[in-house]
Amino acid sequence: WGVPRRGNVDDLVSFVRDRQIDMVIVTLPLSAEERLSEIFARLKTLPVDVRLCPDAIGFQLENVRMSHLGPLPLINVVDRPLSDWRWTVKTAEDRVLASLILLFAGPLMLFIALAIRLDSPGPALFRQKRFGFNNRLIDVFKFRTMYHEQRDENAEQLTRRNDPRVTRLGAFRRKTSLDELPQFLNVLRGEMSIVGPRPHACRAKAGGLLYQEAVEKYDARHRVKPGITGWAQVNGWRGETETGGQIRKRVEHDLAYIANWSVGLHRHIILRTAFPGFIARPAY
Repeated sequence: WGVPRRGNVDDLVSFVRDRQIDMVIVTLPLSAEERLSEIFARLKTLPVDVRLCPDAIGFQLENVRMSHLGPLPLINVVDRPLSDWRWTVKTAEDRVLASLILLFAGPLMLFIALAIRLDSPGPALFRQKRFGFNNRLIDVFKFRTMYHEQRDENAEQLTRRNDPRVTRLGAFRRKTSLDELPQFLNVLRGEMSIVGPRPHACRAKAGGLLYQEAVEKYDARHRVKPGITGWAQVNGWRGETETGGQIRKRVEHDLAYIANWSVGLHRHIILRTAFPGFIARPAY
């Protein structure tokens, strides 16, 4: 056909993640059901529009959503969860709220930073590599809650109740989520949103398995920016993940948030976080 082959589906997923791709068009006949199901399952974890270029049978289907790329008719298989005006509104609201919160919380944050330095040696801020939008790694800021020499930058061992690595004041900051305040800087940098799936560390585990091994559709939660708070958190799914069932419930809530996103739901989660749902289930 004169068109070079670039690789397989795995290579396609990597290509989309590495570049600013908005749409993937699949050109296979509807009769290739098994192959289409396999491809669509992989593409549904990406923040892109997925379209199928139909064969003659495809044009006879009813109740399918169609769009056009120039004169080319396409079947809409998957839509990006946030695009156009919804992305603009969410981004604008994030930046405005983050700026206001940092402005008013500035004195409190300075006090917390001083208390950390007096409580134990080491820097006040802690940076940790976590998965962000489209599976890209970002540096997430937190107030340090552990002894500096016992920090766990990759979350090889998640924090547990009465964890000896946590300082006296660190336990209070974790329980009240005051350690998360510096993440509003991540929001201003465009790496996070105020509301979204919580960003997880690279080596975080549940039941001895990495999160992406414990949950089949785990990567689909990265189709939107990670958040400081989220639907899972306000429903009590935060803190320790000792079992695969706990992380699966979190991801289930994350995917429900993505599928049902609206301005109203976004603000509802913010209100439940502030008054007072965020501490309904303690973090250690």
